[in-house]
Amino acid sequence: MRLIILGAPGVGKGTQGKLLGASYQIPNISTGDILRTAIEQETELGTKAKEFMEKGELVPDDIMIGLIQHRLQFDDCENGFILDGFPRTVKQAVALDGYLQSVNKNINYVIALEVAEKKVIERLTSRRVCRNCGKDYNLITNPPPSNNRCSLCQGKIIQRSDDTKETVQNRLKVYQGKTKSLKEYFQKQGKLIILNGEGSIEQIQTRIRSFLDSKDR
Repeated sequence: MRLIILGAPGVGKGTQGKLLGASYQIPNISTGDILRTAIEQETELGTKAKEFMEKGELVPDDIMIGLIQHRLQFDDCENGFILDGFPRTVKQAVALDGYLQSVNKNINYVIALEVAEKKVIERLTSRRVCRNCGKDYNLITNPPPSNNRCSLCQGKIIQRSDDTKETVQNRLKVYQGKTKSLKEYFQKQGKLIILNGEGSIEQIQTRIRSFLDSKDR
């Protein structure tokens, strides 16, 4: 099974992807993880990506496409994979399709998780993170300790600069602008599945699994 999970920042793509990956025993591939690994290992593409990231610029399509294609050649992707955060543009989607066709494979479904904008803003602006170890907290669902110190390492818990209301609203605007044509691309292929992304983690996972299991029969 080869899946793509789409969704605005804060809808829980990563969480759902990891759960699906564990259920189907296929890797959940996050572009964030790939970038971090490539940079840590100082690969050629990782070094190039780092230059853009340090300037606060988006990593160009060609670099991201190269990183993804390299990752999909690993043995653990032989029986399938889940992509989280890729593709983000139609150019990336076309490149992905071209690569998969070259190895006689294809994407089965593109699952788009939809959450009301108000909810997304509430989720992201409530997010907090440990400055030292990166452990996530949430003022609503998983509040930090009263002393505002991480329960794992005692580091200071902060709000990320990109989780302020104004920044979140801008991120959502950019996301909507970019993904409209991406959704249309996959819709024309008959692969786009739109699911309600609101509710508990378990409820959302059940919706996704119910759909996939019905198609697997």
